[in-house]
Parts: sequence; structure tokens; C-alpha cells
Amino acid sequence: MRAPFQILAIPYRYGETGIEYCVFHRSDFDQWQFIAGGGEDSETPTEAAKREIWEESGYVAENVVSLKSVCHIPTDIFPYKYLYNWPSDTYVVPEYSFGFLCVGDMVLSHEHTECVWLTYAEAKEKLKWDSNRTALYELNCILTNKRNYSNEK
Repeated sequence: MRAPFQILAIPYRYGETGIEYCVFHRSDFDQWQFIAGGGEDSETPTEAAKREIWEESGYVAENVVSLKSVCHIPTDIFPYKYLYNWPSDTYVVPEYSFGFLCVGDMVLSHEHTECVWLTYAEAKEKLKWDSNRTALYELNCILTNKRNYSNEK
């Protein structure tokens, strides 16, 4: 049974030119995003993230890092088969974000046609969803230990 939450998982690695992020092209829509999916039964968001990472990339993620970035997804994007067991007043569900270090190869599921490893700037440009860009920003800040102070007076 589908749980009323989503996860977003961002693969990263240390490449020759610095940190790279893996972005996936969906097979059902012409869009680029990170690994995403819903929780099942009584899974925690972290358990769901590890399962979705495996299902969509064939990668076993040992150290999944929970991010603070959480957005809410409108339920009207989900097929009814996922909604029927949720309370009738569930109009949005949380999407929890994670990052994970990828040191091996990815094997794409049928949900994606391809994946590419990109720099932060390239990945940010390619992504369709603001929630993906926000989580990417947070993970990049964590990995580079940077904070944007450009708005300070």
C-alpha cells in the first residue's frame, strides 16, 4: 500500500573536476530529475529512499544522508490507485530529500532512459522541479561547506 509521502534522492560522487551529481531522464515524461518515489506500507522515509535508490538505479546506498529540504507535492499528480487508501482530505504529501555517495555503477530501471553526471551548475540548469533544485542546493552547500552570504548587508 502506498504511504502518503514521497522521497527524493540525489546521487553524488567526487569526479576529476570536483563534485558531480547524477540527474535522470524520465521515460514517461520529457524531464530531468533525481531519483523519486513514494513510500510503501510502514516504511520510514529513509527506508523508502534506500528502496527507491535500488529500484531506479540498481545501486545499494549504504550511507543515505537526510536533508532538511522538504517540499509538498499536490496529490492530483498521482494515479487514483495510490490515493484510494489515503484520508479524503489529503491534498498534499511531503517529499523528503536525501543525498548519497555513489562509488559504483548505476543500472537504470525502466523509469529512466538515461542518466548523466553533472557539475552543480549543470545539474541545477537541467532539473525541471524547484524541489530538486532546492535539495541540490542544500546538498551542495553541505558537501562544499559553503553558505551564500550575498544577501547580507
